[in-house]
Amino acid sequence: MTARLTVIGSGTLVPSADRASPCHLVESGSDMLLLDVGPGAVHGLARLGKPWWKISHIVLTHYHTDHMGDLPHLLFALKWAAPSPRTRPLHVLGPPGLSVRTEALRAAHGDFIVAPGFTVVYEEIDTRTTWTEAEASLQLRFLPTPHAEGSVAVRVNTEGGSIGYTGDTGPDPALGAFFAGVDVLVSECAYADPPPANNHLSPVSVAAMARCAQPATLLLTHLYPPLEADAVPALVRDAGYSGRVFCARDGQGFCIGKAKPCSS
Repeated sequence: MTARLTVIGSGTLVPSADRASPCHLVESGSDMLLLDVGPGAVHGLARLGKPWWKISHIVLTHYHTDHMGDLPHLLFALKWAAPSPRTRPLHVLGPPGLSVRTEALRAAHGDFIVAPGFTVVYEEIDTRTTWTEAEASLQLRFLPTPHAEGSVAVRVNTEGGSIGYTGDTGPDPALGAFFAGVDVLVSECAYADPPPANNHLSPVSVAAMARCAQPATLLLTHLYPPLEADAVPALVRDAGYSGRVFCARDGQGFCIGKAKPCSS
């Protein structure tokens, strides 16, 4: 089975005409997994011709607005705008605190957050176990990251290959081993060197992680100024990483297992 990764949003909280906030789509068989669902994600899915009404799983890596701001929009669209009735449950996974935030969203937006006309299953992540689901072809693993309270990185194993996603994170030696051998590693690279703080990665720390992980493809995302997309891959190479590296752009697709871009 061929799996596919599509970049829906490669940006940050900084408004951009070209990049939505973080969101990445993994397609594997009938499963459609969103890794984060930042502002602009739902319209981005539609713009790219993706059947947003078939999203089956969502993983929130942490609760900053730029990573989860479009969750109410997606649920609202699934309730009122889906082209056909939905029967499959939607699984929403997040770090501890998900239940509190779910209730806050319900209070702010309405009962459709928990009852949009089909089953929504909210599950708080247990980083000690591997997450699977009987109907899904996906296997998920998680690693706590030094960014925000409860933030996690995600490793997605599919029948076609594996994807790593750092979410937002500072440097951590555990990341390289956690992502070892993935087909595509989607890594934030928010800061220029020398970094002003230790809650995000920079070209030097990305290179150190990638040297350990040795992904088939390294995909850089979540860049803040003064970093420029065209320049960052070279900065990572200059920092000592010699593997295949790209800077993500919205709409970019990767065929998992082939370790190269494929048509959008």
